[in-house]
Amino acid sequence: MIALYPLKFQPIIKDKIWGGQKLHQILGKPTNSKQAGESWEISDVDDNSSIVSFGDLEGLSLKTLLEVYQSELVGDHNYAQFGNKFPLLIKFIDAKTDLSVQLHPDDRLAKTRHNSFGKTEMWYVIQADSKANLIVGFNRPITKEVYLQHLQEKRLASILNFEQVSEGDTYFIDAGRIHAIGAGVLLAEIQQTSDITYRVHDWDRKDEKGQEREVHNDLALEAIDFEMPDNFRVNYQTQKNTPTELVSCPYFSTHIITLDGCINKHNTHDSFVIYICVAGTVILEHEGMNTTLGLGETVLIPACIHLYSLSGTKAKLLEVYV
Repeated sequence: MIALYPLKFQPIIKDKIWGGQKLHQILGKPTNSKQAGESWEISDVDDNSSIVSFGDLEGLSLKTLLEVYQSELVGDHNYAQFGNKFPLLIKFIDAKTDLSVQLHPDDRLAKTRHNSFGKTEMWYVIQADSKANLIVGFNRPITKEVYLQHLQEKRLASILNFEQVSEGDTYFIDAGRIHAIGAGVLLAEIQQTSDITYRVHDWDRKDEKGQEREVHNDLALEAIDFEMPDNFRVNYQTQKNTPTELVSCPYFSTHIITLDGCINKHNTHDSFVIYICVAGTVILEHEGMNTTLGLGETVLIPACIHLYSLSGTKAKLLEVYV
């Protein structure tokens, strides 16, 4: 059996009604589309399994790797919990125009309704145009009755919380929290493996056929958590060459590393580790093999690899594990 090594995958580009050209122009993704909204970097979503892009395992899917390597790829605990299902979906999102106002179900609802994981996620802003914003939660305490009244009267925006953002801003989006990515924002998203979204408002937008997109207000109503605390902003201060915690939750842990030089890493987490390059260029070295990560590139370190090094100048990495 071929020994596992640091794995890069072919990006899966998704055109969206709200997408733009930053995935290509800033992150170098292989698309000429003017509506490229998402680049799925590591995915085990049904019919969207990532394909290895180089090395002896080139051409194999993440799904196949899981079936063959099992805990060597993801770790003993993760394999016992998730089996042949990779637990995370990593993507980049370019919003040329506002995304719909939406939310995601938790594990209980998602399992009951869709036989799926729920969708808790986090955002790291890579680039934002002047005055670009995100919607995260409500701007004051809201009851179900007040929410429904504003929704029916098409005044939902008046009770939403708008956050102006810039590079490096980070947000944690629990399942059940209403949210939207605003026009002009390019970000990295780390989430549970799920493609379930409940759209509640789409700005009266019409598709290329002149039709409004479907909304899911009945499904969303039970999924919204109206009592969720205002704890979505992630405040952090980085220290050079040292991982700084951004988010730690039951579904993933994410750190940021500001890299200036070389650091040796020892993975003790009984988990795969994912690195997402959000600034500069990084060289990952393992057993004499170098893997280069440029801005917008992602690598998966299998759980069986414990020792490796990272080097770069004025580079930034998101480090993710379960």
